[in-house]
Amino acid sequence: MLTSRQLMQRAGISRATLNNYIQMGILPKPVLAPGQGRTRRIGHFLPESLEAIANVNQLKKRGHTMTEIASMMANNDTAESTGNVTKLDERRRGTERRNDGFQGVPQGLGGGLRLTVDQMTSPAYMVNTRFELEWSNLEAGETIPVLASGISGDIAERNIFALFYRDEIFRAAASREDILKFHLSLAKNRMSRTALLTADADLGDEDLNELGRLYDETEAAPLGQVLHIQVNLAPRGEDERWHDIFTSTFREGFFYAYVPVQDENDSLMQLLARRDIVIGDLLKRRRPYLTPVAVIVADLQDSVKICAELPPEEYFELINDVWGAMAPKIRKYYATHGKHVGDGMVYYFFPQPDSNYAMNALMCAEEMKDAMREISRAWKMRKNWANELLLNIGLHEGQEWFGSFQTPTHVEVTVLGDTINMAARLSDFARGGSVWISKSMFGQLSSKERDRVSYGVRRKAEDGSDILVPATYSRISNLLDLEDHRNVKFRDIAALAVTEVIGVEGAGE
Repeated sequence: MLTSRQLMQRAGISRATLNNYIQMGILPKPVLAPGQGRTRRIGHFLPESLEAIANVNQLKKRGHTMTEIASMMANNDTAESTGNVTKLDERRRGTERRNDGFQGVPQGLGGGLRLTVDQMTSPAYMVNTRFELEWSNLEAGETIPVLASGISGDIAERNIFALFYRDEIFRAAASREDILKFHLSLAKNRMSRTALLTADADLGDEDLNELGRLYDETEAAPLGQVLHIQVNLAPRGEDERWHDIFTSTFREGFFYAYVPVQDENDSLMQLLARRDIVIGDLLKRRRPYLTPVAVIVADLQDSVKICAELPPEEYFELINDVWGAMAPKIRKYYATHGKHVGDGMVYYFFPQPDSNYAMNALMCAEEMKDAMREISRAWKMRKNWANELLLNIGLHEGQEWFGSFQTPTHVEVTVLGDTINMAARLSDFARGGSVWISKSMFGQLSSKERDRVSYGVRRKAEDGSDILVPATYSRISNLLDLEDHRNVKFRDIAALAVTEVIGVEGAGE
């Protein structure tokens, strides 16, 4: 019999690996015997355990996953598998190998130390929902060199498929098509064929034809679970370098990690199962990038007056009602929370593969306005007051730098530039629960999208009443007396052409 220490020393494995083998059923549980001194009990293993571990090492070298090895051990297939090349090996090395049915990976495995993103020693990167690179570690640059250098600050120039095609090492990889199809299996959930093939104007016809063919051949993979594939990163004809690629889906995008097949991956599985930890780590490390963005700024009209009238606990309850009612709208239209001083709201809308980010912001604003009407009605009945709760909304778009600020306990994403400031000014300008949008942002809509929007500017009639002049814009300077001290704050947007959104066809459906 061998003690656990003797077994680890002779087999050259760690305590974590030994525990993992026991947990997976590759080794039987040790027989416990009385120990000496402080060690009350010592685990003992049969000598055949060394042979089992040797078989595991041979199977790893052939590219088998630990899940497959455990299954073969359970079925007593190791003698055949470690002798002649198995059918599974043939599929890996020949044309029979299939990677278009990507394996789901069980989550929440036990054992091992808790891993964080910055502790990873395997290549890893994250792409957004448009498959633009947002983060990669140093190891990813060593495996795919294009990820280490030449990355543009403009997010639109970081399409992962275009980066792959620019990398000569990746282009030579034996499993190049399998890797592309693995990424396409998730991209197909959000990106149309046209969106994929127009994501980078520099791709040549040959690459575009191959990418289109692979897109057509690939089935969309399920979202919301960890997926896995095994690939050979070595060029054809050279010594094979088999890796497991794992990917996990987040609201913000997709995280990929490459692990050599001989390495243990329990800690990685634990990490990927804790999405809150992963996305928190990634947000801290994500590179700032230049991106188109639409911004909503929304403020509760007369909030100071309402706050004075309500008991503090009821005012907080009201604000929580507002935020809670808006949360489904924000998720529906792929918005990202921004920072607002006070009780107002800021949301960022970034380009999406399957929708117009500017239209998403406009639809969201319209649904926020409708939700506010319901909140106002409920609070009128509750308080029996005459106050009308109104949410004034401003929308503007631009191209700005997006990044994050962080403290030891908090990460805050933000947009730097004038776009958010101008949206905030428009929110101040809006009254009566109205939605105002800049002409430049309205111009980001397609003709079909613009046809769905009723908009215009209210002018004074001869009798002093307001009349709506539809489908028109106006500069702020023509709508306000900027000499009035109350309007001084609007001077910085005096030349901004704007219009009021009256309604959007299809909002709320």
